[in-house]
Amino acid sequence: MALAEKAQAGSLRCVTTSSPTVHCSSHPLIAIRLKRLRSTSTPNAEFRQLVDEITTYLAYEALGALRLRTTTIDTPVVSGVAAQELDEVPVIVPILRAGLGMATAVERAVGSSRLCLLGLRRNEETLQPETYHDGIPMDLTGTHVIVCDPMLATGGSLLHALEIVTARGAASVTAMCLLAAQPGIDAVTQQFPHVELYVAAIDPVLNEHGYIVPGLGDAGDRQFGPPVHNL
Repeated sequence: MALAEKAQAGSLRCVTTSSPTVHCSSHPLIAIRLKRLRSTSTPNAEFRQLVDEITTYLAYEALGALRLRTTTIDTPVVSGVAAQELDEVPVIVPILRAGLGMATAVERAVGSSRLCLLGLRRNEETLQPETYHDGIPMDLTGTHVIVCDPMLATGGSLLHALEIVTARGAASVTAMCLLAAQPGIDAVTQQFPHVELYVAAIDPVLNEHGYIVPGLGDAGDRQFGPPVHNL
């Protein structure tokens, strides 16, 4: 099947995956927003809003296993009412810069959390990701970490982030992506089989430049515009 045919075949559904740790949303409210997210006619401001909205719905699905503990509160009617709150404060790790739009939505959905930024860029000689900003605590023992990476293509950036948080002792990790391609999914599930991966859609292929097809372009540029040099 030609690249264009594969892209068309995979653009309206999630490609089947056999991994129990990969979860592709079938929610109609995500699907209708993905249409606008993919479109070339969507301006930056609307694109950022769509990233926020899709991530909010995805977080609802992805974070259903967060542990709770019981506490008590007073209502205007009665005192000492049993209520629940998070048993732990999760750490949200957006991969800069494209992950920032997702992190805002996750932080709002979770409420009590820590936001720790991770800046990665590709080394043009080795073609491997390297860290230019690391705001992640050195000790994540017992912590649940939520990694936000809008585009999972070859998997290089997400794999690098997962290596960092697991090496620092994260007890559990959830990775959230807007779009994922099968090569990136395969890389993550092979190297980190216990990481729960939640995606809004799975596209079937990458093109010769490593871009997801049909995809949506560069998620960072479409949120914030292309980088401006020599200011």
